Amino acid sequence: MKITSRLLASVAIAATLAFGVAACAPAADPIAISAETVVIDVRTPEEFASGHLDGAVNIDVQSASFDKTVSELPTDGEYVVYCRSGTRSAAAIDRMEGLGFTTLTNAGGVEAASEATGLAITK
Repeated sequence: MKITSRLLASVAIAATLAFGVAACAPAADPIAISAETVVIDVRTPEEFASGHLDGAVNIDVQSASFDKTVSELPTDGEYVVYCRSGTRSAAAIDRMEGLGFTTLTNAGGVEAASEATGLAITK
């Protein structure tokens, strides 16, 4: 059977859509936020300024100083991390785990994070 480029393109598009929807899906369970929880927005400063969770700190995962900045935080703290779609927050969590952080929650995109945590989006 000959595989056509159209079939390969269709499979690639389907896979992209499936992974994209999964990254944007809201968190399945509510995320409890305590007084000790640090909420980290890993988007760019411009994205953060356009709307972020109330009380969140902005540490851009794409910044050259990301590892240095998060290294200044206690590794035994409790962190909820979010971005636009969940992709950068997953990458940030991977890097933070490599730095010794143990209590990390990926809240996905900003809207899903707001729903899961109950924190309002503010500017």
